Amino acid sequence: MSDFHQSGLITTLHRLSPGNLAQLESELKQFTRERPVSLVLPCLYTEIRGPGLRGILDVLREVPYLRHIVVSVSGTEKLEEFLAVRRFLHDVPDVVCVWGSGPTVGELFHQLRGAGLDPGPDGKGRAVWLAAGYALSRGDSHALAFHDCDVLTYDREFLARLCYPVVHPNLDYEYSKGYYGRATDRLHGRVTRAFVTPLLQSLRNTLGPLPLLDFLDEFRYPLAGEFAMTAALARQVRIPSDWGLEIGLLAEVFRNAAIHRVCQVEIADNYDHKHQELSADNAQLGLHRMVIDIATSLFRNLASVGVQFDSGFLNTLGAAYLRKAQDIVGKYADEARINGLRFDQHDEEVMVETFAAGLRTAGLSFVRDPMRAPLIPNWHRVSAALPDFLTDLSYAVQIDCRS
Repeated sequence: MSDFHQSGLITTLHRLSPGNLAQLESELKQFTRERPVSLVLPCLYTEIRGPGLRGILDVLREVPYLRHIVVSVSGTEKLEEFLAVRRFLHDVPDVVCVWGSGPTVGELFHQLRGAGLDPGPDGKGRAVWLAAGYALSRGDSHALAFHDCDVLTYDREFLARLCYPVVHPNLDYEYSKGYYGRATDRLHGRVTRAFVTPLLQSLRNTLGPLPLLDFLDEFRYPLAGEFAMTAALARQVRIPSDWGLEIGLLAEVFRNAAIHRVCQVEIADNYDHKHQELSADNAQLGLHRMVIDIATSLFRNLASVGVQFDSGFLNTLGAAYLRKAQDIVGKYADEARINGLRFDQHDEEVMVETFAAGLRTAGLSFVRDPMRAPLIPNWHRVSAALPDFLTDLSYAVQIDCRS
């Protein structure tokens, strides 16, 4: 059984009654009549060949309360591959495909760039932003839920618990963030437990109290790709276009939402999805690239609240992180041992050293170019610059869906 301890700034909604799915869905069906919810799925073309998306769709066919499912396809410019995704989804009710790397939407990106607004490169961040924009263009959703397409342990309770806090009128949260356990025969969640958590703790020790750091450190799984927010908040937040998506989005929520209207919700006992390689020797790939983008996003957001970065600070932070992360490796070794899980301490130490190198790379890059900001403009800004853009986006999606 989960604990039910409330310890900090944001509300934590624990999973104490796993058998109450029927009650949750019954209430969601009632509440979504007045407060409709749409689901956004950022999807690579290649994911139609994996086991995660197929299992997710099997579940979604039975979910009774969603207004729309918006599948935002990235990673392909080939029409035949986009059509293959559409065929794959043909029997899922209320589903719409948004082709973010296709020529029709590409014309709209050209308009954006002409107005001085950069939609960012093709990838998950832009897919999330684009699908949110399409859902907003329809004007019929109170809330949007988001999760990845590679979840291997997906079920109906997973989605119901994610949506419930932002749909229930008496809870009325603006933003809910999913969390869960990450273990099979070994511990997973490597970037969260060996990079983000010790980095946040090191920053707090080095800088002292900062509201943004206090907020970020409240989340049990800050890199979870599962979250839900109101449509009003979706218009306000800026979406990072790189691997800093989750941390950057949390920083945007901190700026745009009242703390008492933010929660984290336990959506599953355990969670599994595809796992990235470490890529210790190549900073452009795998977890190595991920930690660089995450650290850069964090530095950018700290600079926006007045933190100054120089070589002395970065050296101190690097040393503090390495020591903290090495200590945490020892704690997780004990955690694995008492639970009979596999744990290779040498591999964990190599991972921490790789993350430390990524942290230094991110710091030096940020100092050289602190104004580089891979944040996609929010939908308020887009609508102010191009008032007809959301209407044009809706029409572009309709064209692609008829192709």
